[in-house]
Amino acid sequence: MTSEQSRPAAVRAAADDAVPAALADLGGLVRIPSVAFPGFDHAHVQRSAEAVQALMEGTGLFDRVEIRDAAIPGTDERGMPAVLATRAARNGRPTILLYAHHDVQPVGDESLWESAPFEPTVRDGRLYGRGAADDKAGVMVHVGALRALRAALGDDLDLGVAVFIEGEEEAGSRSFAQFLADNADALRADVIVVADSGNWDAATPAVTVTLRGNARFTLTVRTLEHASHSGMFGGAVPDAMMATVKLLSTLWDDDGAVAVDGLAVRDAATPEYTEATLRDEAGLLDGVSPIGRDSILSRIWNKPSITVTGIDAPSVRNASNTLSPEVRVVVSARVTPGQSAHDAYEAIAAHLRAHAPFGAQLEFADVDFGDGFLVDTSGWAVADARAALADGYGVEPVDLGVGGSIPFISDLVREFPEAQILVTGVEDPHARAHSPNESLHLETFRNALVAEALLLERLDARTL
Repeated sequence: MTSEQSRPAAVRAAADDAVPAALADLGGLVRIPSVAFPGFDHAHVQRSAEAVQALMEGTGLFDRVEIRDAAIPGTDERGMPAVLATRAARNGRPTILLYAHHDVQPVGDESLWESAPFEPTVRDGRLYGRGAADDKAGVMVHVGALRALRAALGDDLDLGVAVFIEGEEEAGSRSFAQFLADNADALRADVIVVADSGNWDAATPAVTVTLRGNARFTLTVRTLEHASHSGMFGGAVPDAMMATVKLLSTLWDDDGAVAVDGLAVRDAATPEYTEATLRDEAGLLDGVSPIGRDSILSRIWNKPSITVTGIDAPSVRNASNTLSPEVRVVVSARVTPGQSAHDAYEAIAAHLRAHAPFGAQLEFADVDFGDGFLVDTSGWAVADARAALADGYGVEPVDLGVGGSIPFISDLVREFPEAQILVTGVEDPHARAHSPNESLHLETFRNALVAEALLLERLDARTL
């Protein structure tokens, strides 16, 4: 056995040794196209769950490792397979719940990928592939850290550990709340680590302390009973495309800031972040200006945004001289932390109804909500996490706001109100999660694995 003084050093060494095998296993997971969206082969999601189950069993730490699913409320369907592993705490030690997800986004236009999306490929210090960063790297950080803990401490380990690797996060986590309710006793923990966020940059770790919420819906705009000839009636009859363009344009002011009454703005300081950094990380083209007002990070972290993410209308290839009777769009709003996503949706819907041009008829469908998150940073677990990140990366962590959303965190808060929730991750600003050429910075992965192993060792040394 290692002495108490040498425990962190032993865990660090074991974590360094665990990185190559963790990366090899990550490559195996990336090769499985585990897309949980409707219309995709869900047998791959099952195969991915089975692979994760085998990895968890291989750590030798758990009393039980199972694949489970849960009902999707309001339907006759069940959710995608998730992996649940549990180990009971001993001798007054805390229990930690480790979360990640093994499903991935669809690849989109495969011609935009520089290498095959499900063939892990290393280029310039990065591992490319769908899910390489979001979030199979999160899965393997957990596996690698647990392997290191086992290798360094052997049976001298009292920490309680639960692992929940979800199988439908990218597809909306429709059974998430039910899964929590069904498995509350197995998942209950003192500390929850969600490994599905990012860092300040590839070298600087972060603790995510705010997340925007989201409100997403499909809007249908109708003006005609049927398509009509644009030459015969154009100029007198408003078509749905014209109405849609005019209507959507009212959502933003001339600066590109959201112009919808009832959407909240949070007043909070943000770190320095230059326009040059924004251009580099977002890929903003020369001559294209940023939108919004005030500091750049306040626009991303503390204010709402509205994006039209999809449109059903005649394609360029199939264009004809026709007035379109209806157009459908998907509207995705990011909601200021602290505001109810439902309230934000109601404000946007009211705005659209009030601004519908020419009496156009509107229909709202496929509405989906997810509340934002504000972390209580006063707990001991946050202090332990910051210390572990500083030791693992060799750089002091920053507190990070994220413009994106992780809606299920509100479910965790509701189901486990006493737990301290830590949101971390392995992504950096160039990871391109959800986009073509998604990638993982290999040194960031190493540091994240080491940091999590050191956090687990800290918690194993803590008595509640």
